Amino acid sequence: MRNWLVCLLACVLTAWSASAGLRPVDTFSIVARDAASGQIGVAVQSHWFAVGSSVSWAEPGVGAVATQSFVDPSYGPLGLALMRAGKSAPEALKALLNADAGNDVRQVAMVDSEGRVAVWTGGKDIQAAGHVAGSPATDLHASSVSASNPNAGGTLSVGAGFSVQANLMLNDRVWPAMAKAFQSASGDLADRMLAALDAAQSVGGDARGRQSAALTVVSGNRNDRVYERIFDLRVDDHPEPLRELRRLVALQRAYNHMNAGDVAVEHKDNAAALREYGEAERIAAETPGVLPSRLAEMTYWHAVALVNMGRLEEALPLFRKAFAVEKNWAALTPRLPKSGLLPDDPVLIERITSQAK
Repeated sequence: MRNWLVCLLACVLTAWSASAGLRPVDTFSIVARDAASGQIGVAVQSHWFAVGSSVSWAEPGVGAVATQSFVDPSYGPLGLALMRAGKSAPEALKALLNADAGNDVRQVAMVDSEGRVAVWTGGKDIQAAGHVAGSPATDLHASSVSASNPNAGGTLSVGAGFSVQANLMLNDRVWPAMAKAFQSASGDLADRMLAALDAAQSVGGDARGRQSAALTVVSGNRNDRVYERIFDLRVDDHPEPLRELRRLVALQRAYNHMNAGDVAVEHKDNAAALREYGEAERIAAETPGVLPSRLAEMTYWHAVALVNMGRLEEALPLFRKAFAVEKNWAALTPRLPKSGLLPDDPVLIERITSQAK
């Protein structure tokens, strides 16, 4: 069954590659797995519009892919399909390279749910180009992985934990700087991948400059639904894409706490909801450029959680603060009892909505 799937996907890749125009999404990126949490991720920056739409791919409990240089986006979904079927990252990448007559202009990296890594830099990628696979790493001869393109040159490396890769860089210090930064950084997987991107930029980065960036982090649990992503962020066109990506990561952390608060409310765990909403407010308030309306929503749900804990007097100032930014929150409030989000008590609801006056 799995061999049949490899053949089918290889045929699809061959047809797709033959019909696709070459797009020079030259860039630097990282794919990685966090051994402690099991989280899997991919992060990228480029002087190319909306780089995340073609380079970065990830699926919970399966793996992550970065496909770049003269990019063939099909490496993303096909690589994930092979890993989902049980192939390791090295097996998946070898199979797809063998089916790709244009592999000498590709740069592709994959990491699977067990942290096995494979990365390919084609011999015709625009220099400076190269990669570093996590230790222990081994380089394989190009002839063993490019059957459909026997004249191709390139380097395939296998390793563990992470891979950093780059092409059309200002210099050849970029990918070693990324590897060093990722390995020495603290924090969760998102923090460490951002550190790798920052390091690449600090030593020169893309020779053309910068335009877009993206970061995706998914759970290591395959039972998590595909659309449940810890981070799935893109900066499509910005003069400082990495700075903006960091801001969005911080804001996403706040909304992750908001989502956890909503789940706690659904399960009638008001103490947990209060804790999560409070943390969301704190992070958002410390994040540059957050609109007052965003903070008002977080404040509002914090107040709702307080009411459900029987702490109305603490909630009223928060309602007043939210209503001062957006009075429509007061109009929404009488609708919540029907959904079980506030007590069905007209006197209570009137006291809350009066804070808008």
